[in-house]
Amino acid sequence: MASVAGDSAMEVVPALAEEAAAEATGPSCLVQLPGEVLEYILCSGSLTALDIGRVSSTCRRLREVCQSSGQVWKEQFRVRWPSLMKHYSPTDYVNWLEEYKVRQKAGLEARKIVASFSKRFFSEHVPCNGFSDIENLEGPEIFFEDELVCILNMEGRKALTWKYYAKKILYYLRQQKILNNLKAFLQQPDDYESYLEGAVYIDQYCNPLSDISFRDIQAQIHSIVELVCKTLRGINSRHPSLTFRAGESSMIMEIELQSQVLDAINYVLYDQLKFKGNRMDYYNALNLYMHQVLTRRTGIPISMSLLYLTIARQLGVPLEPVNFPSHFLLRWCQGAEGATLDIFDYIYIDAFGKGKQLTVKECEYLIGQHVTAALYGVVNVKKVLQRMVGNLLSLGKREGIDQSYQLLRDSLDLYLAMYPDQVQLLLLQARLYFHLGIWPEKVLDILQHIQTLDPGQHGAVGYLVQHTLEHIERKKEEVGVEVKLRSEEKHRDVCYSIGLVMKHKRYGYNCVIYGWDPTCMMGHEWIRNMNVHSLPHGHHQPFYNVLVEDGSCRYAAQENLEYNVEPQEISHPDVGRYFSEFTGTHYIPNAELEIRYPEDLEFVYETVQNIYSAKEDTAE
Repeated sequence: MASVAGDSAMEVVPALAEEAAAEATGPSCLVQLPGEVLEYILCSGSLTALDIGRVSSTCRRLREVCQSSGQVWKEQFRVRWPSLMKHYSPTDYVNWLEEYKVRQKAGLEARKIVASFSKRFFSEHVPCNGFSDIENLEGPEIFFEDELVCILNMEGRKALTWKYYAKKILYYLRQQKILNNLKAFLQQPDDYESYLEGAVYIDQYCNPLSDISFRDIQAQIHSIVELVCKTLRGINSRHPSLTFRAGESSMIMEIELQSQVLDAINYVLYDQLKFKGNRMDYYNALNLYMHQVLTRRTGIPISMSLLYLTIARQLGVPLEPVNFPSHFLLRWCQGAEGATLDIFDYIYIDAFGKGKQLTVKECEYLIGQHVTAALYGVVNVKKVLQRMVGNLLSLGKREGIDQSYQLLRDSLDLYLAMYPDQVQLLLLQARLYFHLGIWPEKVLDILQHIQTLDPGQHGAVGYLVQHTLEHIERKKEEVGVEVKLRSEEKHRDVCYSIGLVMKHKRYGYNCVIYGWDPTCMMGHEWIRNMNVHSLPHGHHQPFYNVLVEDGSCRYAAQENLEYNVEPQEISHPDVGRYFSEFTGTHYIPNAELEIRYPEDLEFVYETVQNIYSAKEDTAE
């Protein structure tokens, strides 16, 4: 029996099927087994889709068991692409064989496109129209996205270039979908759930590669609501909020009953779950992402207020958001229903400050200034989102290390989705793209729009138009690929090669070389600003383009670099643009980089052999 159990189902099933096809008889014949048993065997996990196809072609009985809408092909689909099963309802009729074929085809198309990106866009940022092939693909978009995720999740340190471009494509696809959803959302009428939903759209747009869903955020908040109900039951076992059903929008009107809910919220959030305002790391974008607020249990006034507001309203307390300057607040009405109210008829709640309840005077003391009554008013969803995105915009402008300015680009996209005619932000977006040297055609479109909105901007617009057109012309004039050969006499002083992991002697950072020049190729101003003349060899020495572990790109003099005796992976977002694999000692250039430095890889192997093998011999 042990021997039979150890046999491969791939070998056993086709053999038995052939026996059945020859009209074999007897109790051991496979086709005489009940359908459920046959399904169990065929879903054992040992058979591939090709095996199932062969089995189903042997006889009518097995073909019926392997019907396209049956369990066998569903299991094949599930095993191959488990993450896609959440998109199917158990009650839906699905032709699983057809789904398998469509998903397989989408995967092949995805890999074909990803493989082409390095050759097409190695020398430039992927242009706006670079994603047109993807947008025109036939078949469900979720299949294409799933294949991109599969590429990103490939194990090991290989396929770095594939992962680099798969990430870019997935980032683009998801952001486009989220932005379209956000624009449609902004056309809908406000309700209290809208504040949270809008905040989740912002979270998703800035983190498109993370698995963030409104449903999951709601579920996490619902678990907090249940804890509040448990505490509330201890305060008042007959409290009306305890009878509310999930999704119900009932409100309780008695102030005393509302107060009991707020006391329970404060206890659960701040004492039991230890949520708190993030005073130590206030200027961190994570404080504005709702999934991070729930995970890290900290945030800034606006994100903490949205969490507090959502919980309170689910339990029947009609709190409202207040766009208070410098410190977002909630207000709690104390006046009689239907009466004429002013700002003194409200208590103001500071969710950042552990739910502290404030008077008007205490609110002014909180920010250190007197404000007009208008600033105590309630604001709609769009204004709340505007403030959240405005905070992200401010943080994006402060970016130092991230030379892609991704947060600034994302927040500009979000702000302009809500307010598409903001001239100053459009101008900032055009300047940013111009500075990064990306999407010159889109820069011209933005500038034309600005000129239409505000002809008074002709000076700034004209300057950018002129230089953008010059940039486009220079790109057209570029011919061929510059190839650098180590064997040439003019490169005799170059000591290091692309792919080597180095350390900077002065600043101590780790980096990987992705390019070199026989002498410094930067202009006089850069040489003067970087004080290159103070180096013993000045600018008359090889200089290297390096990707640094902090995410920056630098241009380092040869005399300032040395071999890293303990090489590690460099966690730079652009590593995959230049390299296909990390071997543990060095990086292997991808096809495009190797074309430009065709002789470097031989020098890398020689260096690795000399440096790291010698180190191992010494250790022994």
